[in-house]
This record gives sequence, structure tokens and C-alpha cells, in this order.
Amino acid sequence: MLSLTFTPEKGTSFFLNGLNSQVSLRDGPADLEDPPATLPTVGTNLTDLTLRKRKVTARELGGCMGPIWPSYYADCSSVIFMVDSANIHQVASSCIQLLSVLSAEPLRSTSVLVLFNKTDLPCTMTLTEMKSLFRMDDIIASASQPITVLEVSARSGQGLVEVLRWLDSTLKA
Repeated sequence: MLSLTFTPEKGTSFFLNGLNSQVSLRDGPADLEDPPATLPTVGTNLTDLTLRKRKVTARELGGCMGPIWPSYYADCSSVIFMVDSANIHQVASSCIQLLSVLSAEPLRSTSVLVLFNKTDLPCTMTLTEMKSLFRMDDIIASASQPITVLEVSARSGQGLVEVLRWLDSTLKA
């Protein structure tokens, strides 16, 4: 899960899953460095990014850290929620965690980006299948916050440019 907060004197802080500190907001994927090796997040990680000359600190919280997520909500202005679309067995628990995040009072007006990850694997469900299983149309229609849905591959970098564009537009808001 990723949460984004902005404090002008401290920069921007957010939770991040699947991206690294070697990103830019230039014009295209050719400007992105090779994607990092990926490992599941156990605990929390902090990463400093620079997006359009703006310092951004990412706080990545693994799914197993779900019970402590609410302690970070008060400082969030945006959330990125990453789902393993290759793991059919965790779809239900991921959906429940997403609904929990969306219903949290401190996040009622927070921009949310839902990322369906691992699109590069042959056993991955399609975006249409994932959205159907999550009932994303119903969630988006009933949520109080704006929600964007993208499919990505943290390993290959597919979708990273769109994530960076979303981050850029969220920072401008």
C-alpha cells in the first residue's frame, strides 16, 4: 500500500509498493532505468524519490502489515494499493483490505491508485477479470474518494510511466 502526503517544508511522503527510487517524470519509458529485483515487502520500507524537482518520501507497507496501516492514515493524501494479480488465492483478502482502506475515515477524500501487478506472468488474470472479481465498478461508484485502476509489472516496468503520471497529477492537486 502507498500513501502520499505533502508537507511543503518536508516534501511529500507516501507509501509505495513495487517502484524504486530510480524513477523520473520525463517523457517516456526510455528514461526509466532497469527495474529492480522484486521481493515481497515484509515490514516497512522508506524510499526517497525526486519527482519534478520535488522530494518525495515513499513508505512501503507490506500486506502482512495490514493491522498497523491505520496508524499511518492521518498523514496520507494519496494511497497506492498494489494487488498480486497472479495469486488467485489472495484476491478475496486483497479486496477486503482495499475496502477497509477505502472506508477509513482519515482517507475519505484521499486519491487512490489500485495497481494490479505481475501482468508479465503467464498465469495472471486479465485486468477485466481482476476488476470483475473485485467488483471495481461498484467500489468506484460507491467510494467517496477518486480511484484510478492500472495494471503494471514491477519486474518489467510496464505501466510505470502511467503510475508516474498519476503521482505527478496527484502532487499538483
